[in-house]
Amino acid sequence: METANQTSQTMFILLGMCDVLHLQVFCFIMFLLIYIITLSGNGLLILVVRFNPTLQTPMYFFLSNLSIVDICFSSSVVPKMLINTLSKDRSISFLDCAVQMYIHLAMGACESILLAVMAYDRFVAICRPLHYNIIMNKKFCIGLATMAWSVGFLNSFILVIPTLHLPLCWSNHIDHFFCEIPPFLQLSCSDTRTNVIVIYISAGIIVMCSFILTLVSYAHIISSILKIRSLQGRYKTFSTCTSHLAVVTIYYGTIMFMYMRPPTAHSPKIDRTVPIIYTAVTPLLNPFIYSMRNTDVKDCILVNVVFNCL
Repeated sequence: METANQTSQTMFILLGMCDVLHLQVFCFIMFLLIYIITLSGNGLLILVVRFNPTLQTPMYFFLSNLSIVDICFSSSVVPKMLINTLSKDRSISFLDCAVQMYIHLAMGACESILLAVMAYDRFVAICRPLHYNIIMNKKFCIGLATMAWSVGFLNSFILVIPTLHLPLCWSNHIDHFFCEIPPFLQLSCSDTRTNVIVIYISAGIIVMCSFILTLVSYAHIISSILKIRSLQGRYKTFSTCTSHLAVVTIYYGTIMFMYMRPPTAHSPKIDRTVPIIYTAVTPLLNPFIYSMRNTDVKDCILVNVVFNCL
């Protein structure tokens, strides 16, 4: 069998979500709406936080960073997916594939860390309110955000470069709707155990540690909430925290499911479905779950709307 090395490949074919015409139209409309709402929700949040002095707090600083990550995360995958959904030409160049893989992996790791940082911020605010301003000072917050972005890009570099140099001996057809590591490993005819081990280590250090830190933070938060005497105050705070926890659990769960399964457990159908959650659904939900339900944000948006109308 003739072996084709990926470094010599100039083009790949993304097989996409489905081949049935009416389902393609449905998927295109659905993901187009999701993408528009994602850009609008996250973009609006960034603008509101940027131009309102009352929102210049650590929580909204991290939310703004999360919104930027979500926009980049979704934009690295969804536009190309929309084009390929209705197009007969589903090819993607080697460079575009490499960039897509690098950005979405970097944003995924960055988002994992930011979600943990935001959980810690809420833990300090609720469980250590008297020390909040001292602990979550400006320098510390900027350091945490810088760390999240730096680790994300470094982690992506470590994972993507070896993957792109794997020899492909089966085909240049990728049974996926975007360039992601697991489908590439399945195409390779070389021993990918080293790549898999590096992925496990990366996922263990970044995703698992972030997830555990998030769970521990919310466990302390919920414990503090249960001590609130006011039933109404307890319910309001608890509902907000549980919605946050639900979103991060779904996000971390799908990431770990995708990247921490053994190679033999991978299925093309599942591998095409699961990433939709963390590439399209989570970036859509984050601005609404984390901020649009917040009274401060809604008040600022309302004031801006009224001011512009006048």
